[in-house]
Amino acid sequence: MHKMGIRSIALILIVLLAATSCSKKKKPTSLKPGKESSKTGLAYNGKDGFEVKQYKALPAGPDLVYIEGGRFTMGSLEEEVMGRRDNPKRTVSIQSFYMDQTEVANVHYLEYLNAVQRDSSEEFYAKALPDTAVWYNELSFNDSYVTMYLRHPGFRLYPVVGVSWVQANDYSAWRTAAVSQANNTAGAAAGGGKKKGFSFGKKKKAAAAEAEAVASSGPAPQLRIESGYVMPPYRLPTEAEFEYAAIAMIGTQYSDENQSNQRIYPWDGSTMRNPRGRKQGTMLANFKRGPGDYAGIAGKTNDGAIITQEIRSYPANDNGLYDMAGNVSEWVYDVYRPMSNTDVNDLNSFRRDGYQDEAKNYDTKNSNSIISDNLRVYKGGSWADVAYWLSPGTRRYMDQDSATAMVGFRCAMIATGSRK
Repeated sequence: MHKMGIRSIALILIVLLAATSCSKKKKPTSLKPGKESSKTGLAYNGKDGFEVKQYKALPAGPDLVYIEGGRFTMGSLEEEVMGRRDNPKRTVSIQSFYMDQTEVANVHYLEYLNAVQRDSSEEFYAKALPDTAVWYNELSFNDSYVTMYLRHPGFRLYPVVGVSWVQANDYSAWRTAAVSQANNTAGAAAGGGKKKGFSFGKKKKAAAAEAEAVASSGPAPQLRIESGYVMPPYRLPTEAEFEYAAIAMIGTQYSDENQSNQRIYPWDGSTMRNPRGRKQGTMLANFKRGPGDYAGIAGKTNDGAIITQEIRSYPANDNGLYDMAGNVSEWVYDVYRPMSNTDVNDLNSFRRDGYQDEAKNYDTKNSNSIISDNLRVYKGGSWADVAYWLSPGTRRYMDQDSATAMVGFRCAMIATGSRK
């Protein structure tokens, strides 16, 4: 009887251990889906040719910072001094995404121009050139900026300016192809073979279609999206993404979903200076303090820059992003409409065109309006702007083919899969 009791206990323990081991079986995930379908029981990668391979997530593209999504109050918290009423407050939610840590600098754009000059037509190269004449002013001696700012080594890491919205999108398409080409080894290992470079312009008959394919679908078509080695395309951030990333409310959380304060700027408080620490009193951004005051007094300059300044010269915000206020304003993807904040969806808000607010509703013929689907939003404030425009909620607009010495850009990218 005693032996039977021991055997029974042992049998029970074996059953319990087996049950425990079964319960600890790892659940399938997007990156590790297992060897067979949990719905049909059929093996993946079998004779039927359906491939579902284990996958190790690709690292983020160069210079990209992961921005965890969430809800926030979109719109300006500043007093509406301009009287436009085009940025009322509204709660929206933004999906996680990636954004460039810094603005695109002169050296980065020169890299692009070099590739375009090498692989494309002269016509397209001419279209890709920034408008350096944006520095010229009949009543200012800015001539040295016209000839030096883009190409002189001393300005290499200053943000590129004189770039239109269209040119910024062309750069994003080229960057998608260039980064994909740099990931050639991973693609070959996945069975995709070597990727070819992309030409822009009209050097070849297929070049225009090829550029369009890059802009819309990302990396080289030899690799299927299912391979996992196709990087999402670089693009301009949406207005909502820029505002969400700039204000960085993640830095104000203290418990559960509670936040200690709201923000007017990408930092706490209503001042432009560092409130504490070793750098107390130093400027947090590059901007214009008032008429004629671009930097302060020599020897004690406020922000150290009369025009633009090198990227990373001012503190990053709580998302690890530099110059989300000041230095140069930045193009975003959206078409401008006065009431976008109230019209667009409250999830991943974005206006791609004049849907439900057509341009024909505005009196452009009699010069009572300039609203059209060619107007694009830019945000963030610049070296030539007063503090009001440094608030991420403020909005301005310009024709997509226009350029100034105060507007640059940075890229963004969707986030795929889980970060856990």
